[in-house]
Amino acid sequence: MGYKPGIIDEKGRVFYYTKSGVFAISKPIDGQAASFANGGTIGFLAKTPELADAWHAAGLANGGTSCEEPPGVRTGDYASMYLAYMRDPAGNKICALHSIKS
Repeated sequence: MGYKPGIIDEKGRVFYYTKSGVFAISKPIDGQAASFANGGTIGFLAKTPELADAWHAAGLANGGTSCEEPPGVRTGDYASMYLAYMRDPAGNKICALHSIKS
């Protein structure tokens, strides 16, 4: 999707730096087991619907599972978006989002 590869630090954490923020993956620092949120979603901006589809396909090929509706356009009261949802192998709900200009 155009992001640079993550940087792994000495503690094994992975950081992805972008112009809009930082996304990090780490084992829980409290020593407890990792768990996913029910009702929480992590979203990534996609420049095109095709990139969202490629992201979704790559996720499924690497142990993710599709959830919600199949990738496609969702229209709400305020915007239309192309969304591709999945759960990663740990069960986290993640999404690629492309904003459709009206």
